[in-house]
Amino acid sequence: MAVYDLEEQEQISEIKAWWAENGKLVTAVVLAAAIGSVSWQGLRWYQNKQAAEAGAIYFTVQEAARGNDAAKAREAAGQLIDRFGDTSYAQLAALVSAKVQFAGGDSKNARAHLEWLIGNGDDAALKDIARLRLATILLHEGAYADALKELDVTPAPSLKPRYDDLRGDVLAMDGKTDQARAAYQAALDALAAGGAQIGDPLREVIRLKLDSLES
Repeated sequence: MAVYDLEEQEQISEIKAWWAENGKLVTAVVLAAAIGSVSWQGLRWYQNKQAAEAGAIYFTVQEAARGNDAAKAREAAGQLIDRFGDTSYAQLAALVSAKVQFAGGDSKNARAHLEWLIGNGDDAALKDIARLRLATILLHEGAYADALKELDVTPAPSLKPRYDDLRGDVLAMDGKTDQARAAYQAALDALAAGGAQIGDPLREVIRLKLDSLES
């Protein structure tokens, strides 16, 4: 029993010595882990709260768009851009609001939302759509060179026919008939590559445009 007590005392002494040497480090590690866990949970709560608020504002943008309320859509989209500009909600809101503004005759604010998305968005597909819509507005305003500049990118394959089609429209309006024909043909080729068949609405419209340039 005495031997056992001696061994036990030696073990206790070793533990005490180890703790004296490493106790502060262990305590610090445990404390850091606890703080990290709390911080992570706090971050998740904050992110969820931000997402919920952004989603609610985006719903307001959608409702305003359905009611053709350009002012309300513009105001809500502006809130999203200012407060939650790094979210997909803000990028979608910019597109939705721009459409409503343009339909209401406010091309200035429509351009502002689209230019913000192009300059600040991180979703390539949404930026491609924004460029296409901005080029449409610029065409409407007669800013042909600026419209062509917006179209001078390589969009997603699914949007290439529309880019080439709009490029043809801009060139045709600018009196550059030969270049317009080439652009329309490129649009038809892109549609064919994508599997578009005779009777496809976009294909037929482009074909009519191309035929009108031949006459």
